[in-house]
Amino acid sequence: MVGAAYAVTSISCFIAYAMDKSAARARTWRTPETTLLLLGLVGGWPGAVLAQQWLRHKTSKQSFQWKFQLTVALNLGLFALLAWRFGQQQA
Repeated sequence: MVGAAYAVTSISCFIAYAMDKSAARARTWRTPETTLLLLGLVGGWPGAVLAQQWLRHKTSKQSFQWKFQLTVALNLGLFALLAWRFGQQQA
């Protein structure tokens, strides 16, 4: 179930990055960085990493990158905490 949630949010996040990259090229309305960061925070960060590398999007903007890395760390920390807590209940 957790894997499916990460997969769905990752795909959604990848699509959001792709749409933002396309909008940047067309010089039209962009997806707010906060939205991209929140999608990563809730579990879409694997898709964001792929999009950043494959699409070369948001890779050189350092102010975004440190925020993005923080959201990944927060997501993984929360995942580890929840896994530990639920593991304690199963024992």
